Amino acid sequence: MKRSLRPILRLLNNNNNNNSTYRRSSLALLPHTLNVTASPSVALTSTSNRKMSDPTSESPVSASSPAEDAATKSKNQEKNEAKRLAKLAKFAAKNAAKEAKEAAAALVSGGAKKKEKKAPKAEAAVQEKFVDTTVPGEKKDLSGEVAAAYNPEAVEASWYAYWEKSGFFKPQLGPDGKPKSEGTFTIPIPPPNVTGALHLGHALTNSIQDALTRWHRMHGKSTLFVPGCDHAGIATQIVVEKRLMKERGLTRHDLGRDNFVKEVMHWKDQYASTIYGQLKRVGSSMDWSRVRFTLDPPMVAAVNEAFVRLHDEGIIYRENRLVNWDTKLKTALSNLEVEQKELPGRTMLRVPDHDPKKMYEFGVIISFAYPIEGSSEEIVVATTRLETMLGDTAIAVHPTDARYTHLHGKFALHPFQNRRVPIIPDAYVDPEFGTGAVKITPAHDPNDYIVGKRNNLAFINIFTDEGQVNEAGAPFAGLQRFDARVAVLEELKKNGLYRGTEDNKMVIPISERTGNIVEPMLKPQWWVNCKDMAADALQTVKSGELEIIPQQSEREWYRWMENSQDWCISRQLWWGIRVPAYFVSIKGLEDDRTNGVHWISARDEAEAMEKALAKFPDVDRANITLSQDEDVLDTWFSSALWPFTIMGWPQKTEDLENFYPNSLLETGKDILFFWVARMVMLGRKLTGKTPFKKVFCHSMVRDAHGNKMSKSKGNVIDPLDVISGISLANLHKRLEEGNLDAREVKEAKANQSNDFPNGIPECGTDAMRFTLLSYTSGGSDINLDILRVEGYRKWCNKLWNATRFALMKLGGDYRPRAGTELTGRESLADKWILSRLNHCVRKTNETLEQYNFMQATSALYQFWLYDLCDVYLESTKPVIDGEDAAASESAKDTLYICLDQGLKLLHPLMPFITEELWQRLPRREGDSTPSIMIASYPVDRADWEDAKSQADFDLVNKVISAARGLLTSYTIKNATVFVKANNAELEKTMQTQAAIIKSMTKGCGTLTVIGPADAVPVGCTIDNVSEELNVYLLVKGFVDFDAELAKLEVKINKARDGAAAMRKKTLAEGYETRVAQEVKDINDAKIKGFEAEIEALEKVGEEFKRLRDA
Repeated sequence: MKRSLRPILRLLNNNNNNNSTYRRSSLALLPHTLNVTASPSVALTSTSNRKMSDPTSESPVSASSPAEDAATKSKNQEKNEAKRLAKLAKFAAKNAAKEAKEAAAALVSGGAKKKEKKAPKAEAAVQEKFVDTTVPGEKKDLSGEVAAAYNPEAVEASWYAYWEKSGFFKPQLGPDGKPKSEGTFTIPIPPPNVTGALHLGHALTNSIQDALTRWHRMHGKSTLFVPGCDHAGIATQIVVEKRLMKERGLTRHDLGRDNFVKEVMHWKDQYASTIYGQLKRVGSSMDWSRVRFTLDPPMVAAVNEAFVRLHDEGIIYRENRLVNWDTKLKTALSNLEVEQKELPGRTMLRVPDHDPKKMYEFGVIISFAYPIEGSSEEIVVATTRLETMLGDTAIAVHPTDARYTHLHGKFALHPFQNRRVPIIPDAYVDPEFGTGAVKITPAHDPNDYIVGKRNNLAFINIFTDEGQVNEAGAPFAGLQRFDARVAVLEELKKNGLYRGTEDNKMVIPISERTGNIVEPMLKPQWWVNCKDMAADALQTVKSGELEIIPQQSEREWYRWMENSQDWCISRQLWWGIRVPAYFVSIKGLEDDRTNGVHWISARDEAEAMEKALAKFPDVDRANITLSQDEDVLDTWFSSALWPFTIMGWPQKTEDLENFYPNSLLETGKDILFFWVARMVMLGRKLTGKTPFKKVFCHSMVRDAHGNKMSKSKGNVIDPLDVISGISLANLHKRLEEGNLDAREVKEAKANQSNDFPNGIPECGTDAMRFTLLSYTSGGSDINLDILRVEGYRKWCNKLWNATRFALMKLGGDYRPRAGTELTGRESLADKWILSRLNHCVRKTNETLEQYNFMQATSALYQFWLYDLCDVYLESTKPVIDGEDAAASESAKDTLYICLDQGLKLLHPLMPFITEELWQRLPRREGDSTPSIMIASYPVDRADWEDAKSQADFDLVNKVISAARGLLTSYTIKNATVFVKANNAELEKTMQTQAAIIKSMTKGCGTLTVIGPADAVPVGCTIDNVSEELNVYLLVKGFVDFDAELAKLEVKINKARDGAAAMRKKTLAEGYETRVAQEVKDINDAKIKGFEAEIEALEKVGEEFKRLRDA
């Protein structure tokens, strides 16, 4: 009986060329980065309104992020729109060709009915809940059989406590108590803020840091990974204040400073414990005996020491200068705490510290006139912040602007305060912009501040700390600043001085903490003179003493350091380290706290009194009163000392001697200046050494849509929820328990429901770490989809099952031989897999050295899934089970080497599953290594490198791929396959591997290798493997080609008729002028579709004729 053909799409493409190494799609669980040059900003589709990329697909995912796509679209919108219709036509034609191929396949299958869908598999039995019976700190009992399926909860249990109790996290020193000769690797954690639990960005940071720490530890170095937390002054104070108001209806002022600080300390205790628990769950191998908190007494003492030294040297000084002022918090803000919001033009906004029912106008520029004293003239100025005109102390014009030279040295009259406002020449003014005249408000604008200093102008502060107009802003005193803006405008109109309003694209500064509009305010603060330290830090990078990775971060470093400004380090808060400065009040003298004359710094009040008496030797001690500054230090100041204070500075400790400078600082690229640069500046100034040798800046983690992580958006994910899984209901519950207001909770719930309709599945630590690392190569931001983590959880199951199967094949009585050197008895497959293993070893070490975790994970994934599982395990089954004892033993030894080395290679990235599986491997005689984490990491071996064997076995794999491809196209059971080699050496190789090829080609009944002189039997279809190698499948006698050709002819004629009818439409009178272009494009697409269908069907027909007539 003749058999029909299955779809033979491959017959339509260049004689079935398929030179790729075979892949079993059922094992390709993830869209992993096989294209290793892909950007780390890979954006995976979300779980909501788009179908996820098939987690079993091998197709590479898009290498552009939504953010990049949006930018490109904005830039090329018109061009893209112009191409849209052409693309539509091409798409339609492509679909038509695809339908043609499917139609051809339907023909050759004899119009057989579609296969009925398989009944859904019965749901797997509910996994029995794991109960950990191991005594905490003891080694897990693995004497039982390997579980049938991977269970991350069971696998991860107990190991961390065992590692910690065993002392593996502490630096291993040499016999002399000094670091080992292999070297040191020291890395400090960027201390997470105690504002709340960690999120996936922290998980990325710690996955990178721990992977590097474990890798260096396995290379024999003395490693130290120091844990800790940051008090995060302003951020923590805000969350505690919110919680107080939400739960108890109290403000911090209701409690008083001391009691409020106690409340914050309770919060710190709770969340530091949570954070440390999270760090342990993600596997961070930190030395917990050295854990530090920035408000620990030794750390506070170190900060005070640094302040006093720098103040005594004149580097820290006190001055009345402009700061970013949050009128709601009533404190200065760092630049990092200020977001710049772009407005395209006129925009109405609500302001947090104003009437919530009112909206205020922004994004406009208002012009008004100042009358000239003693003249009928006026001078017109324009401003985006009209209320600040109450503090104007000059009008500036360019010195060479002829329109105003006659006004130099004259005065305008302030319309509300009867003040004389001088008209001054200053090159700051652009005469081509606006009227060429600029109002100057030195106390409320950074540029005007500079002009004011240069021209010795008056500085008039018109706002209170709360943002109300003060007496200097009369007659508008008492109004909130933007209510004053409205009132000033109305008065200008009444007085006939208003000249117009225009839309103005602009940026407004927004407090990241409160959403309030930041006000530049003149405030006496403590400042650090950064000029000389910045120049020194800049030279440190230029000289190569400090390396910054990736290169774009180094460019950012130069930009910041070459334009470094003095740094405001005081904050008007209660939570933090009090400024160790004392004001010296002298009886009978008026106090002036704005400058530094009567301020001294000291480690305690006793030292302060000694310094006061030395500074004012003519004043009696009884006439001196000391009061410590109420302000606290900027969190970034104490954090800038972190790399050496955690080592015991200013004391000369062993840790400082052995582990400082640190080897690496790994952190987010967004705080390169705010933290890293300041660590370098202060580290070099206070210790004489650069605090670390390298800086690696990782990418920012965003959600699957490219959005920044934000609690109000509901996309901030606790890594423990990815590890253990969480329902949508519990995600919602977390939001309700937090500090968000009702509106934010509603929005966040909607986003969570959209992104996680079924909650987050249990993925385990190893899958989460591997996923985060697979995105990381430095550079673009990471758009993370949780489903990718789920895909790697499936890969963990593959690792588990492959190792379990391999252990079964090795057998319970197997004992590995003493060494790993080649014996000479290795088969081609053995030599191939060892060469592939060595390639993976070399690639993994190289890429980890380069901090390219994307390539490292790709190399490991490639080896384990494709080389070891898909190929070697499959090919070695008949060998291990065969009768050739020597070959079986060689295969077992090779398999053991791959398992042992492969698990060690993976361990730094996936610590738990590798420990669990490695502990189950039999050991070589004399090997009593207690844990994989202190085993030796694999290194490149020349004796395993075998290019010839690798090339030969790669050809074997290609033959298997070709044979499988042909058998996929035909429903022929017990098929006859021929492998033709066109040279004798190749023929010999194929002969020796024929059994493997046959066993790995499902459906192959007979496989014959033929040489250059042998003829190919008639009636075979071909797949070309290489110029010297072809695979043939005997099909003649299994297909009724004449009947299939007749069916094809019917289809071809139908397609031709369709094309002719469509062409006739396009030739109708008036078609070109009357028919819409979009309709014409669709018709053209239909014609191309018919043409593609005809071409495809004709190719099928030609192949059928060739096979029939063979």
